[in-house]
Amino acid sequence: MSAIDKIYANDFGISFYWRKKDKDTKDKIQLIFRDTGFLLTVNELKDFAKSCAYTMTSIQCSNCQHIDTCRSLLLRTPSEKIDLAVNRTELYQINELIKGTIFNVELKYWLNNLCAN
Repeated sequence: MSAIDKIYANDFGISFYWRKKDKDTKDKIQLIFRDTGFLLTVNELKDFAKSCAYTMTSIQCSNCQHIDTCRSLLLRTPSEKIDLAVNRTELYQINELIKGTIFNVELKYWLNNLCAN
C-alpha cells in the first residue's frame, strides 16, 4: 500500500491517489469497488455522484422482498460505455464512497491552498 495515498475507504471500496504519477494518473483519483476500478477526475466523481442520486430516485421495487440484494438498478458511470447493475445496498455504499472521497479531496484542497494565506 505504500504506492498509494489513501483518500477514503468504506466497507465497500477505497479511493486513493497513485504516488508515482504519469500522464494518465496526474490529478486523477483511483476509485475501486466490487472488482471494478475507475480512474477519475474530481469533476467526473461529481458526475458519478449525480448518477447515484438519479438512480436512487428511480428505485421502483418498494414491494419487492429482495430489494436490498436484487441487482435491478442500472447505475451510469462516468464512462459512457459502462453502466453497472447494482442493488440498493451497493448503490448507497458506492454513493457514500464517492461523496466521502469528494469531501476529503476538497477539504485537503481548502486546507492546503486557501488556509495557507
